[in-house]
Amino acid sequence: MDAILIQFLNGLDKGGAYALIALGLTLVFGTLGVVNFAHGAIFMIGSFVAVAFRQLLTLERVELSETELSPWGTALEIRTPYALEWFGDFGNVLIDYSVPIAVLLAIPVMYLLGVLMERGLIKHFYKRPHAEQILVTFGLAIVLGEVARTFFGANPIPQPMPEAVRGAADIGILFGMAEHAVTYPWWRLIYFVFSLVVIGAVFAFLRFTTFGLVVRAGMSDRETVGLLGININRRFTIVFGLAAVVAGIAGVMYTPLLPPTYSLGMDFLVLSFVVVVVGGMGSLPGAVAAGFLLGILQSFAAMTEVKAIFPGIDQVIIYLVAVVILLVRPRGLFGRKGVMEN
Repeated sequence: MDAILIQFLNGLDKGGAYALIALGLTLVFGTLGVVNFAHGAIFMIGSFVAVAFRQLLTLERVELSETELSPWGTALEIRTPYALEWFGDFGNVLIDYSVPIAVLLAIPVMYLLGVLMERGLIKHFYKRPHAEQILVTFGLAIVLGEVARTFFGANPIPQPMPEAVRGAADIGILFGMAEHAVTYPWWRLIYFVFSLVVIGAVFAFLRFTTFGLVVRAGMSDRETVGLLGININRRFTIVFGLAAVVAGIAGVMYTPLLPPTYSLGMDFLVLSFVVVVVGGMGSLPGAVAAGFLLGILQSFAAMTEVKAIFPGIDQVIIYLVAVVILLVRPRGLFGRKGVMEN
């Protein structure tokens, strides 16, 4: 039972990442009708916002000591982070909590990136075939990956989580297993809660605001909304920016779990598209449900006992499930009737 509980929780935090990326993809497809293959790269760029922010905080002033010598007889270098000079002890707090603080920085950065992508490139392919949309956005993803490699290198860059949450929580009591010491990393629990908060905020925004009402109406009938005198194109630009924010902050918070690298976007891109297709193209609840479902299945497939019976099953389980679901229900779990069925 302990192993099953741990794998279930692993699936939830992994599914949270899948759901957040797929949510942004679904927003873009549902509003603009664009198959955005660059969305995984946006997740990757978000993770590098956290890297850049920490590197900025840890910039150091280097001085040569007048009294101390190194083992080689040269003057010892004294390195002092500028954050400590400027903010004192609070500088240590900023460095320690650089990842969650970077979420606040990533919001305007990712929104601006999303708007620039939509206005500068994506808008020219609204009425073009999906094949052309895939080609141009896939090319954009490659360009963004190469830009990240140019500035940050090809090797993964580990990002430490705050010291206060580097341990593990005893979750056995929460599940009625007081006699067992079942521990689970705090940051994985935080990421799961974070994903739920972001998902809830997106649904609340679309459900309870006038802006969200217009967007949902535009997803159903764009031409009619336009005839009512509403500038739906401007609102869809904002939606594209918001989708980029969701993927970007998901990437920021995931950095302590998976060190950022320039290939991170491609790693998550294929999985997130499988999630979108399984959940149903254009279905926001479907994207969330499929994200958590496939995350949990992948986690259980990674168990040693399962791999002993089915070697390599953890690498293909998501695609096997996708094939089965699409054979039985081509429009996906929550897809609208007629979508992907012809």
